[in-house]
Amino acid sequence: MDRKIDAMINFLPLGGANEIGASCYYLNIDGTGIILDCGMHPQKVGLDALPKFSLLKDKPIDYVLISHAHQDHLNALPFLIKEFPYLKIVTTPQTRAIAELTLNNSISILSKQIKDDSFEIYSREEVDLLIQSIEYKSCNDKFELLGLYSSMNSGLTAEFFDAGHVLGSAGILIEYDDQKLFFTGDINLSPQTLLNGAQLPKSKVNTLLLECTYGATDSSLLNDWEKETNNLVSSINKIFNNSGSVLIPVFSFGKMQEILATLYLQMQKGKLAQADIYTGGIGTKINRVYDYNRYVIDRNEKELILHDIPTLNYYEIKSTEDFFKHPSIVLASSGMMIESTMSYILAKRWMKQKNSAIITVGYMDRSTPGYHIANAKKGDKLKLNEYDDEIIVECSIKNFRFSAHSKREELIKIVKTLEPENVALIHGDPEAINRMGSEIIKLRKDIKVHSAENGKEISFA
Repeated sequence: MDRKIDAMINFLPLGGANEIGASCYYLNIDGTGIILDCGMHPQKVGLDALPKFSLLKDKPIDYVLISHAHQDHLNALPFLIKEFPYLKIVTTPQTRAIAELTLNNSISILSKQIKDDSFEIYSREEVDLLIQSIEYKSCNDKFELLGLYSSMNSGLTAEFFDAGHVLGSAGILIEYDDQKLFFTGDINLSPQTLLNGAQLPKSKVNTLLLECTYGATDSSLLNDWEKETNNLVSSINKIFNNSGSVLIPVFSFGKMQEILATLYLQMQKGKLAQADIYTGGIGTKINRVYDYNRYVIDRNEKELILHDIPTLNYYEIKSTEDFFKHPSIVLASSGMMIESTMSYILAKRWMKQKNSAIITVGYMDRSTPGYHIANAKKGDKLKLNEYDDEIIVECSIKNFRFSAHSKREELIKIVKTLEPENVALIHGDPEAINRMGSEIIKLRKDIKVHSAENGKEISFA
């Protein structure tokens, strides 16, 4: 019998299917087991934050392919490898370099969060061994996947495509016989200050695993990067004119580098008033990885060295009052102002400062303190948790969207370009998933659209 008739891809989400967080997807392709991403849920703690690894019982597993090094796509990897130490891990070179920083950094964060002795946190030695075991492949460098139960001539291959989301991010094309499956990961078709837009496979695919982060977001609220930069600069200059300072919560990886470059270039052009910029933490180390790779990836502003931008370290100040002696900008993690992070701590002080502003620049999950702060206005009373006192908001709150994800129209463009027969919708809240499903069916009624669910297997012929 012709093997192509029997070719079947079984797809099982372990996390991140109908939500944003703990992204982890299992594929069984003719006996070869492949896991795409292995993240932790940023709003959950302990075992609840992990993908459902129990669903892997009695299944063949050979490879883990990581799309990028954000927490919700990477940070459960050490837990997976503890259970399945024989797995082969493949990433882009940049993701491997950043994973070494972010996984080590996460150890101290988990130690503060988790008080349950039954939940064993991985050690630095385990992270070091894991990083050493990672095989890395550059984008457009096709490589073979040989599972334990696959034939030596299986013809199963994978290839990374620049996803334009953060440094090292990749969509993943998997080919087997006449079957082509493309996993977008977190994908962004539009250019940012540093990164250019995503690259897609040149030929159509059979199956598309499509992220839906902004599937339900009104695209009129998502300006292009240049227009949003002009709006941001105008807003900051007004705060400076009132002798105020600006707090910008950012993710240490991706958003910090893009916003730092954006602000510095605007100051160099004379469009943004000169002021001290404060940064700190792991983001400053990640800046160096961006610098090292500026000539080997599709990047704008290749001559800009982030590490050479004059900044001050917010961990070295003696008092938060120092931020307000002169107009300044503080880029502090985390991007969603998660409790106990630097941006959360500073936001509570900033809200009491009449002439200053908190400026958000990206997506806020509804369950986070960042969402409540971003949607507050002067005079509102905020109680961020059951232990903190109520705070009356006295500062300005301004919200901008510097998106590192594709807009809904761009997600539809991906479908049009790749012409899939099957689409599985992942990485979005239910509203985003439903909207994207509706739009795709309008586009082509012959596409089989699946709303993926954690723990529910889907078969693609």
